[in-house]
Amino acid sequence: MNKKILKTAGLAFIVGAILTGCETSAEKVAKAEINLNQANKDLNEAQEEYVADIENYRKETDEKIAKNEKSMAEFEARIANEKKEAKDDYNKKIIALQQKNTDLKKRMDDYKADGKDKWELFKTGFTRDMNEIKESLRDLTAQQDKNTK
Repeated sequence: MNKKILKTAGLAFIVGAILTGCETSAEKVAKAEINLNQANKDLNEAQEEYVADIENYRKETDEKIAKNEKSMAEFEARIANEKKEAKDDYNKKIIALQQKNTDLKKRMDDYKADGKDKWELFKTGFTRDMNEIKESLRDLTAQQDKNTK
């Protein structure tokens, strides 16, 4: 008798576990809709962050480009009293840097959002090019300081 009760209780437990573990089609659809809504929400948030990153970077680079332009103008004023040969050499270098600065501004203005991976590559290359101009200006100023002493 005890064995019969244990078997019945065990069978009832197994059947109960199976029945409570099964979901109806409606429950599965409801869960899928919730998951889809969450995925769409996450995608929208990621897209908004991506667009915000581009806009913030544009503002930062506009400021850096303007700062470069100001530094170049200040350098041109500094070399106004240099000897003609030195002044011509410095002017050639400044003109080349101004062209690079202008090209960077155009590249940034022309950039179209084309996916996060491409954006990261663009941003890395653009930052490198911005830093090169900044370093070139610093080197040029240091060279001019050294030559005037």
